Amino acid sequence: MKKLIYSFKYAFEGIWTSFKKEQNMKIHVAIMLVVIIAGILLQLSMLEWIICIALFGAVISAELFNTAIEQTVDIIMPQKNEKAKIAKDVSAGAVLILAISSAIIGLLIFVPKIINLV
Repeated sequence: MKKLIYSFKYAFEGIWTSFKKEQNMKIHVAIMLVVIIAGILLQLSMLEWIICIALFGAVISAELFNTAIEQTVDIIMPQKNEKAKIAKDVSAGAVLILAISSAIIGLLIFVPKIINLV
């Protein structure tokens, strides 16, 4: 039981560290909070909430993976190296693709609701 408790403790420490040190994580969390507020105000359906929550989890998880990859690469290869740069850039690119596709899905959910208000 103690191991399980510590595994959760370390996981939350990792999330908190990423939030404190990574600008992009702060941006993702801020956007998530705005979407949650907008979702409450626009009364999202259950399915729309499920989609949004799945996308929140995917983007935040991808950012955590990206941070882990970048930190690992920096430990292994502290000096400039083209292959290390590629690994870090590709990892960041994966997060960007997921964030853009999530934003598009968000627009598909929210724009019709906003238009109906006008």
